[in-house]
This record gives sequence, structure tokens and C-alpha cells, in this order.
Amino acid sequence: MSAKILICDDDEGILDLVELVLREEGYEVIPEINSLNVAKLVGSEHPDLILLDLWMPVLSGDQVLRNLRNDPSTKNLPVVVISASGDGKSIALDAGANDFIPKPFDLDQLLGRVKALLEAA
Repeated sequence: MSAKILICDDDEGILDLVELVLREEGYEVIPEINSLNVAKLVGSEHPDLILLDLWMPVLSGDQVLRNLRNDPSTKNLPVVVISASGDGKSIALDAGANDFIPKPFDLDQLLGRVKALLEAA
């Protein structure tokens, strides 16, 4: 059974690219451009891992992540934060991210980290 990965990024180009690469690797992918929908999708789709952009309109990635960590049913859900921000790593780890990948990222590196986290989970 393939793992289910939720990707949330407000950049449609990145969303499409990452979705394509993950699907090619055999993962089931749930792409979402609006961070406000993440909590609802996690509840209905039960992803095995989330790839989350940090800087998004309305609800930022670290706010989404803090909400997930405060919920007993999702507090251990693996979350990888992706960001072009210089201080993104400290913000992401403070909010409870399992891993951080800076943008622009190498797709092989992204796949390696996703695979490692899924195997560890």
C-alpha cells in the first residue's frame, strides 16, 4: 500500500511539480493550495505525511503546524516544512516540524527525506 502525502503550497508551480514527482514514485498525493483547508483534509484523508510551505496567505505554515501539534490525533503526524525563508528552519522546528527543506530544493533530496520519515513513522 502506498503512502498518502498531503502537499500544501500556495505556489501552483511547486505544487504541480512536487505532486508529479511524488506520484511517479508511487505515492498517493493530495495537493492543496489553501492552507485553511489542511485541517479538514487531514481529518478526512488521513495522510501519512504532510509537505507544508511556510509562507502562505491567511494561515501560515507554522500556524497550521502548531494546530496539528496541539491536536492529539495529529500531534505525531510527520510534517516536512518547505520554505525559501532564511529563518524558516528555526521557525519550522519551533512549531514542531519533523524536517525542514529550503527552497529551491533538490527533488532527490526531497524524495529521500520523505522516504526516510515514512519509514521511521
